[in-house]
Amino acid sequence: MPQRERLHGSLSTVEYFTFGFGTMIGVGWLVLMDDWLSRGGPAGGILGFLIGGLLLFPIAHTYGRLVQRIQDAGAEIAYTEGVMPPAVSFAAGWTMVLSYAIVCPWEAVATGNLLARVFPSLNSARLYVIDGSPIYAPRLAVGVALAVLIAVLNYRGIKPSGVFQDVMTFGLLATFAIFTLLGFAKGSSANMRPLFAPGRSGLLGTFLVMQIVPYFMTGFESVAKGSEEARSGFDPRNFTKAIYASLVAGFTFYVLIVAVVTYVYPWQEIVSGHVRTEVAFERTFGSHAIAQLILFGAFLSLLKIFNGNFVAATRMLYAIGRRDLVHPSLGRVHPSFGTPVVAIGLMAALTIAAAMFGDAILVPITEVGSLAVGVGWLSACVAYLARRDASESGAMAYLGAVVASAIVLMKIVPAVPGSFTTAEWTAFVAWSAVGLAFWLARRRRTGV
Repeated sequence: MPQRERLHGSLSTVEYFTFGFGTMIGVGWLVLMDDWLSRGGPAGGILGFLIGGLLLFPIAHTYGRLVQRIQDAGAEIAYTEGVMPPAVSFAAGWTMVLSYAIVCPWEAVATGNLLARVFPSLNSARLYVIDGSPIYAPRLAVGVALAVLIAVLNYRGIKPSGVFQDVMTFGLLATFAIFTLLGFAKGSSANMRPLFAPGRSGLLGTFLVMQIVPYFMTGFESVAKGSEEARSGFDPRNFTKAIYASLVAGFTFYVLIVAVVTYVYPWQEIVSGHVRTEVAFERTFGSHAIAQLILFGAFLSLLKIFNGNFVAATRMLYAIGRRDLVHPSLGRVHPSFGTPVVAIGLMAALTIAAAMFGDAILVPITEVGSLAVGVGWLSACVAYLARRDASESGAMAYLGAVVASAIVLMKIVPAVPGSFTTAEWTAFVAWSAVGLAFWLARRRRTGV
């Protein structure tokens, strides 16, 4: 790999935690609670996120060991380099880029949608309609402005991006603590009955929730993408601590949010009426203020998950460009700010372009991220097994590989509920085709 100017470092353990946790938690807890509860009821939701989160520990452990040895923004592509064929290594890295890149335009669209609940005037000046979903000028402008803000923030350096991530993450956690404590003080356990969804066993309901856990808990491994940007003197063991802390905080957040929402409001009414989280609290408390508080927390969550995924995607693009596997300009670093400027510009442009399609297009293809992250997690576990010394136990990596394989199979086996439809396969094949074109061009250019 040619030697080029490196990224500048300033991140501490706190920043790595906020990037890991912040890249994981979005606003699914606000807008999709009815879907989660329809799968398994309160107990199925709680057990699904708890068990699903615990099953990811072997993968988190494996990433923690790998990042201690190899600090590279390419993460999966760096871990598989030298122990897998080059084409497989590139495919693992290219697929993992998708898991982060697809989140950015979704968050740009979701931000406009969220603010429209507070400011209904944003639902005006309709520009066009895609698949029955109208695109409004003010909401689109909000998404574009946010994409530009995140890009400028990242262009100026990893330090301001890290500070931004800290403020947004701890702001969400503070807001979450307030309305959660209020909810448990006000609600009733009677609202949680029956504990499981009627008409299906508790085991099936729990499994149906576990199936979506990988998608909603993708992000703890993003710590590895920022590993080149640690501050001077950083102890590599702290990468592992940040990964563990992110994972635990992530599934604890989901467990508590399912518990408190169903404690506050009858969960079967949430499902039948498609009641959002903030609406459930507003009706129980008879106060619009608490709904505004929850929406404020959700807005902070949108900002941090946008920034976190933007950082992870651009660092992987930079690492792939640095290896001349795509256009080498993607590996260019700003001489003063130490940021991957071309990768940042490209990611901003792609985000804005995709956001113009609205959620009608983004909703189905976002599911592709579940398969993409499963492929990335599997490649990391297999790479660890290939790299480990004879004296090292590979038990956790083997377990991680089994879990990651199960995630992939859940998406590609047609008989499994929630597996890929035509829309998801089309998006995945299209992304893979672009990657194949880059790989073939690389082979013609370098002759390898």
